[in-house]
Parts: sequence; structure tokens; C-alpha cells
Amino acid sequence: MFFGSPAGILRPFNSIKGGRTVDPDPKEPLSASDPTGSWGLHRELKAASAVATFAESPPAQGVRPVVEATTRKKAQPAKGRIIAVGGGKGGVGKSFVTSSLGISIARHGKKVVVIDADLGGANLHTCFGLSAPSLTLSDFISRRVESIDDVILETGVKNLRLISGAHDHLAASNLKYTQKLRLLSHIATVDADFILLDIGAGISFNIVDFFLIAEQGLLVVIPEPSSIENAYRFLKMSFYRHLWRALKSSPSRKVVEEAMDQKNSDGIRTPIDLLDAVERRDSATGRYLKERALSFRPRLLINQVRYPEDERLGASMASVCRRHLGIDIEAIGTVCFDESVWKANRKRRPFMLDSPESAAGSSLDLVAQALMFGSRTSARLERQN
Repeated sequence: MFFGSPAGILRPFNSIKGGRTVDPDPKEPLSASDPTGSWGLHRELKAASAVATFAESPPAQGVRPVVEATTRKKAQPAKGRIIAVGGGKGGVGKSFVTSSLGISIARHGKKVVVIDADLGGANLHTCFGLSAPSLTLSDFISRRVESIDDVILETGVKNLRLISGAHDHLAASNLKYTQKLRLLSHIATVDADFILLDIGAGISFNIVDFFLIAEQGLLVVIPEPSSIENAYRFLKMSFYRHLWRALKSSPSRKVVEEAMDQKNSDGIRTPIDLLDAVERRDSATGRYLKERALSFRPRLLINQVRYPEDERLGASMASVCRRHLGIDIEAIGTVCFDESVWKANRKRRPFMLDSPESAAGSSLDLVAQALMFGSRTSARLERQN
């Protein structure tokens, strides 16, 4: 059985600097009727065959900053540090990345639990060479077991345990609200130094909420137009959901709900538009929302890199997000296509165990360290090639 996506040598980016998000260039207004749903970013999404490249350009002169990234605060989970790995679409290598990072962090002596939160297509167990487990999230969701600890399994890797995703439980991919709350609250109580979530594809609230409970959100993208467009869509929906949750019972919640409809009558097409719309209605709530926006800072990993221009994709996407969406993301690295990855998959061996001293294994370890020790680590551990 094959899983994930071919990947391999990883070169971490230097941390993106600047820390400011600005309005889009007024000479290039965002389209209000973009049929692709890519929020008027078609100029940045031009691609040749399967490769998409972005053109960097400086922010427009005289535009007003939306949020400053100097006082960003991170929420602390109940026990372990939660890292969510998403991608917006399937087939980008989320499971490969999750399992590889989990093994690498465990080899640094940290207690790790990886959770297959792809409730509609769980296969993370295959990344560890395991057959379908007898106990999964299905048993917890259906209350055949009461504690999430009852479905934690050993992987055979020291310090690393697994919670397998739901199997043969059709309702699991469409959780009820109360089921989701119970699952999210139990995840935060898992006894581990790091909890890694492999979340599903798409932009449903269930998927987005898994991404948002994490202290660190990692978005995996491949250099293909569909993956890039879906990544932007996922970021936008996650940001809106993040703000919606922050408002709780505020009347301004309605504005966020309307903004989730790309064709809304208020003309809100971007997160920048949304923040401005809320501030016009209620200046105090607007200021609060902009402060809350600081805590949304996902990280970006480019997988299946084949060409030099692919390596620039992460930094370009980060620039586009800051300039056009008002979202500050960090490009953490790239993972090059490597034949040794699928060979390890074919042997049903985790790549990080099959070739731990390879260039690919060493590079993945650098990204694991960046996640363990903070965003500046990726710059300090710049790999020499």
C-alpha cells in the first residue's frame, strides 16, 4: 500500500522578515467575481503545466498596515504542544510529513503522539507499516471507549505513539457538534510533549477546527495550481473561522459569517475587507479583532519540489498572503522529490527509519527542530548544500 506523496531532501527557508501586512495595491484591485474562487489572485497563480511560479513585488506605496506582528502571542494547550498538518487538498503528502516529523521529534527524546484526524480517509497507520488497528477514533467517537487514552497504540518507535483515524464508521467524517467538542477537548489532554494532527483535506468547519486548536499550524502545498489555489482558500476560511470564534456572542459575528460567502452583498472579498468592515461598524470590536488576528500565523511547507522556481514558491506565497489577504504566514522549507521515499513506502517502512542518515532524513530533522524550538531555528539551521 502506498501513502502520502513522494518527497525527500528538505531545505529550510530563512524566516520571512518584515512583520507587516498591507492592503493590496490599489492599481490591482481584487476581483469581486473571480469564478475560480481564488480571490483575485490569478495574476500570482499563472502556471506552466504542473509548475506554478510567483512574481515577487514590493508592497504598494502609501498603504495602511492592517496588523503588526511584533506582539504576537501563542495559546498554550492543556498538556502537549499541538502541531496540525493540513493541506487544503488531498495527495500533497500530509501523512508523509506528519509521520516523518513525529519520528524525528521522538528521536530527540520527546514524547510524541500522532493523531490521524483525517476522519474521511484515515491511513496514517500505513506510514508506520502497521495494519488496520483494532481500536481507532471510531471507538472513541461512538463511545465504545470513554477516554481517548484507550485508543492510543504503540508504533514500535521509541517515544512515539499513534491514535489511528476512524474506520468503517460513516458518521465519523460528519461529526456532530457535541462529538467534535468532546474530541477536541480530549486531544488537548493527551499526555505527550508534542501532539501531531494529520488533518483531512477540504475547508469544512470540522477540518478547520482541528487546524485551529493547534499551537502551530503547518500547511503542506505542492507546486501545482490546484494545490496552491486550495491552500489560499484553506487559509482564508481558517482565518475567518479564527475570527468568528474570537467574537463569540458579539453582533459582529454576523459580519464574519457573511464574509464566508465570497459573493456576499457587503463587498467583503478578503480578510483585509473583513477587518475594515467590522471596525466601521464597531471600532472597539475592530481593534480587538485585529489584535486577535496576530495569533493566526500558519507555516508553509512546499512538497514535491522538482525545479528551482518551486523552491521560491513558499516565500512568494507568503508575500502574496501578506499583501493581498493580510495574513502573515512563514515559509518554513521545501521538500524535494526523492525516489527513496516511495521505495521506503513500498517496503512498508517509515522513511525516517529506513534512511535516517540520508540527506532527506537530515533535512526533515531540521524542520522538526524548527517546530520544536521556534521559527528562528529554521534560519539558524540553514542547510549547506
